Formats: sequence, structure tokens, C-alpha cells
Amino acid sequence: MSSQLVETTLYSLSEAPPRPLPSPERRDGERHMSLYRVGSIKVGDRRELCLIKNISAGGMLIHAYCALPDDIPLSIELKSGQPIHGRVSWIRDQSVGISFDEPIDLIDILSASMDGPRPRMPRIEAGGFVTLREGATSLRVKLCDISQGGVKLECATVLPIGAEVVVTLTDLPPQPGVLCWSADGHVGITFNRLLPLGELVAWLQAQREGMRTVS
Repeated sequence: MSSQLVETTLYSLSEAPPRPLPSPERRDGERHMSLYRVGSIKVGDRRELCLIKNISAGGMLIHAYCALPDDIPLSIELKSGQPIHGRVSWIRDQSVGISFDEPIDLIDILSASMDGPRPRMPRIEAGGFVTLREGATSLRVKLCDISQGGVKLECATVLPIGAEVVVTLTDLPPQPGVLCWSADGHVGITFNRLLPLGELVAWLQAQREGMRTVS
């Protein structure tokens, strides 16, 4: 048995723009629910809404509701009053890839407005391996993405929905949580408590510096 997966906008620390998704993109309507972030793009004097599926420091992948010519320049607003300039790099049906003219500081955007109430940090694409422990079973599994509230992991071992687990990431304290869904060799873990924003931002900054060192 697997619970319904919820697909949300995915953020990546990579400076490379998102690539086209495999075609056809497989989706199961009974098992997936999409809650993508709504964005605003401006082409000339025209402003249009879109759904942001994937965003990196170098670009984004959107679901467009209007026709966009290949290579056309445009601007996107991720924070009010701060447009980011780029151009269409590829088109596949209603999926459109946009390359930014200059890389953006994604962590700065995600952690903006540190004072006062704010929404939870969205999920961030991440790599490396973590330790997943369920009872006496300890597994080394691949990290796919992380948010303040949990992680998505690549895990071939079948674990029961609702199992109490502990996730240990490098340089972060062990995080107790619950396995909330399992499908296609992946599992979703919800932490028992939110990761403090400052702690997660510092961890992401270290991950980004590691990526730059490797490249």
C-alpha cells in the first residue's frame, strides 16, 4: 500500500537550468496530486501566469498557459518587485525551459525575510547518502530532496507506511520521523519537528560550496 504523493515545486542548488523531462512524462492521477507554485512571467508588455515545476540557480522549468516562442527574452518575479531576466531555452508541449541571464542566489531567495512569520521552506533537491533507521534495521540510502519538514529518499527496501524512523544526514543531528508514503523505490519521511530554518540554510550553503569544489 502507498499513500498519495504530492508533487510540489522542486528547488535545486545547481547553476545549470533544468533540462527537458523524459517524454512521455508518466503520471498516475490516482496517486499524484500537484501543488506547484504559481509564478508570474512578463513577455514585453504582457504578463502571464504559469506553474513553476522546477527552479535552479540557473533557470526554471514552467508549465505555461500561453504560447512562448523559442529564445524569446522575458522576466520572472520570484520576489515582489525583483524581476529576474532570462529567455526561453526549450519548449516541449506546455513545458518550457527558461535560462536566466545570470545565476541567482537561490538560498538568499529561500531564506529571505528572516524576521517575522513566513511560510515553511519548500523542498530542495539534494544529493549524497543518509542513514535511515527503522527499529533494528539500518539502511544507507540516497537523499533526493529535503525541506524543513522532511525528506524524500531513494530506498529499495520495503518499509511499512507509518513506521517510526530516524534519518541521519551528515553534519545534522539525527531527525526522528514517520514514513508517510512509499512508491517506485522512493519513500517520503515527515520529521517529528521542523528543522530550524537557520540550521537548514547553513547546511544547504555547505552543500552548495561542496558542489562548487567538486566542479
